[in-house]
Amino acid sequence: MSYIAGVDIGNSTTEVCVGEVTPDGNLTFLTTASCPTTGTKGTIENVHSVKNALRLAMDRIGRDTSDIDLIRLNEAAPVIGDTAMETLTETVITDSSMIGHNPSTPAGAGQAVGEILLIGKLSRAVPGTDYILAASAEHTYEEVAATVNQNPDVSIVGIILQADEAVLVENRLTRKVPVIDEVRRIDRLPDGVPAAIEVALPGQTIRMLSNPYGIATLLNLNADETRTVTPIAKSLIGKRSAVVLKTPGGNIHENILPAGEIYFYGDRNITVSLDEGADRIMQAETEAGDIRDISGQPDTNVGNMLSRIRTGMSELDRSEQADVRITDILAVDTLAPVLISGALAGETCLEKAVGIAAMVRTQKLPMQEIAARLHQDLETEVKVAGVEAVMASLGALTTPGTKLPLAILDMGGGSTDAAVISEEGRVTLTHQAGAGELVSMLIETELGLGDRHIAEQIKRYPLAKVESLFHMRMENGQMTFVDESIDPRFFGRVVLLTENGLIRIEQEIPMEKIVQVRREAKRKVFVTNAFRALTKVAPDHNLRNISTVVLVGGSAEDFEIPEMLMEEFADYRIVCGRGNIRGSEGPRNAVATGLVLSYIGERVI
Repeated sequence: MSYIAGVDIGNSTTEVCVGEVTPDGNLTFLTTASCPTTGTKGTIENVHSVKNALRLAMDRIGRDTSDIDLIRLNEAAPVIGDTAMETLTETVITDSSMIGHNPSTPAGAGQAVGEILLIGKLSRAVPGTDYILAASAEHTYEEVAATVNQNPDVSIVGIILQADEAVLVENRLTRKVPVIDEVRRIDRLPDGVPAAIEVALPGQTIRMLSNPYGIATLLNLNADETRTVTPIAKSLIGKRSAVVLKTPGGNIHENILPAGEIYFYGDRNITVSLDEGADRIMQAETEAGDIRDISGQPDTNVGNMLSRIRTGMSELDRSEQADVRITDILAVDTLAPVLISGALAGETCLEKAVGIAAMVRTQKLPMQEIAARLHQDLETEVKVAGVEAVMASLGALTTPGTKLPLAILDMGGGSTDAAVISEEGRVTLTHQAGAGELVSMLIETELGLGDRHIAEQIKRYPLAKVESLFHMRMENGQMTFVDESIDPRFFGRVVLLTENGLIRIEQEIPMEKIVQVRREAKRKVFVTNAFRALTKVAPDHNLRNISTVVLVGGSAEDFEIPEMLMEEFADYRIVCGRGNIRGSEGPRNAVATGLVLSYIGERVI
């Protein structure tokens, strides 16, 4: 007998299924378990959650992980979700108080704070003061390096160059400092003003100067000044290097950071402005056909956002940025609360924005590295065994009442995967960006919660209003009376009805608004994604050629998403509902179950 474990590494949850296989090939499912995924899906940090889930599963049958003969992993494709909340509102920045660019050759690394000191005014420097030296192109790199080396009494903590010579200067310095080059308008730098400089390590982006509180920390800003530098911080997101100057108020003029354009590179190269909204963006994505990569216009809100997503994945799997591709996005229209200028109590107004989830892929996902680490830690054979959507389809077929041909929707935390299995066993599949995490992001943003955890709770549970100590009004209008008095701290408040009791919503938001925002967020993400995913995999790309859809994955457990989809598919005469994997697991564990089943198939072959 052999113990075979299927492991599904998801964006939010890692699931395990363990089966026992006899020498003659008979399979018996023994146990399942799940735990939160550690790290970003498809990265080496996943090893911890895999080991935890395996330990939980084996404990339930009185066995140890060392008894497992083979672990089969899914091919985990990471999805990073982010939103552009300022996209439809132009951002005003103070050009004279900022230099933020992305040169290919900055040198050194780190942060520095000091006064701007023009190289021609070195004589004014005084001991005990830190300076950031600024040199125009008329000064050679030998001259700049010599100036720093020959004046050890002058505390030079950073250098700004007009020429493309940062590395040449840094190589000649006896004491290393961050050096920024390619600053074309260096003549605009005012002498003697406080400045903060930052250069990121190769492959990374700046962190302090792309954060308003980081700027406040370095330049000792008060709350009002921090508010004014927020647009500056936003515009510096995704930069390799930057300088922020603390200039007098009279030295400021305005420059506009636009929403920007998205570039789709596919069968056709399509450009679309973010100002046109989510529907036009998704239409452009369809027009582009098979997409190789997606990028944003440099130095715009959407360009910075997509750059941040790409850089984040590059840091996670240690790839060069050129190896990271965004292969799919889901854009949805939303509303973002914006602070009203001059407000006395933090009042906000809602501005139109676009939320985006992106599917990020690298040339080689580190699944083999994960498998090797598990093999080393558990001393068990580990194999990367199958594509996620195919394995989910195999697992879904264990749902009572299903047969081929069959379509599945695997709705997780970061992505919505669809697959169709024909009667002959051929599988057509697709991976779409956007699922539960984007829904939580939209709920958090539109309600102005500032708390992702409570947004997750709002997504998962129905609401009620406690109208007395003995009754509540449910979100569907039903009145519910209780035998025992409700805790007085819930009186008059909107609450979430969880399996562990009531959770109070701290913000004063009407229940009806919360319900509306929650349902609209789910509809924008899951209904939109379900239709575009199934259309891609349906025979002849026609939904009417699909007769059965099984919903699997964590989001299929939601208390209202499956009903939404059933209503939407009713016009197409599609049988749609939650899966019940192996007749006992509900919509969960489809991929893990499919990984175990596929082992039997491989043995037969």
